[in-house]
Amino acid sequence: MFEPRLALASLSGEADADWARAAADHAGAAFLGGIALDEPARDAAEKLLARDRKEFLPADPLAFVDDQLTAVAAADASIRPGINIRSTTVEPVRQAAAICADHDAILEINAHCRQPELRAVGCGETLLADTDRLAEFVTVAAETAPAVSVKVRAEVDGVDLVAVAERIETTGADAIHVDAMDSEAIIGRVANATDLFVIANNEVRDAESVREYVEFGADAVSVGRPSREPDGAVMRRVAAAVADHPLEPTP
Repeated sequence: MFEPRLALASLSGEADADWARAAADHAGAAFLGGIALDEPARDAAEKLLARDRKEFLPADPLAFVDDQLTAVAAADASIRPGINIRSTTVEPVRQAAAICADHDAILEINAHCRQPELRAVGCGETLLADTDRLAEFVTVAAETAPAVSVKVRAEVDGVDLVAVAERIETTGADAIHVDAMDSEAIIGRVANATDLFVIANNEVRDAESVREYVEFGADAVSVGRPSREPDGAVMRRVAAAVADHPLEPTP
């Protein structure tokens, strides 16, 4: 799916094309976004802005996606772009998938965010407990997008993450991007239960954390907030650790 096996995890209101290009020397992929695509998701994002969180709220979110993916390509960067999206309805997912197809970009469905404003409209981690709707999004995305990832969170009450992974695999997902929280072993359970490309996220900071996730069976790791650090020290450490723990080539 991408090489080297280090990705940048989306950071709402911060993860744009400039951010992706800045890490191209270290990472193999960058998930821009998240981007709220439909009106309920955008209304929720506006409420997040009102309480001083960062969000992308362009006038035309789909045009913004296209522009950002174009900007990554224009820089001749080796990094593969992805776009993390939030939506409560299917049609914007279909449209975003078509844009991804134009850029060989990964479409990542956000089943991760836990802010109450997003959960109230059915975005983010609410999809983990509504696997029928999540599966519908994946099915539509997989019809067009070159690759489909689902960003998920461990330790959500009442959610069997392995069952979620199995369901999205059967409906066309290629990857699962797991925020392991404090349950690193979930990476191993998902990897053993599916053939999904497993991206492990949470506290990836150094050789020890990379080695732990590799031993659990992760296909790649991702870094979130430290990707914004001006000195890039964490990114360099993680990139070196990924190089020292090579994985089997991507099928």
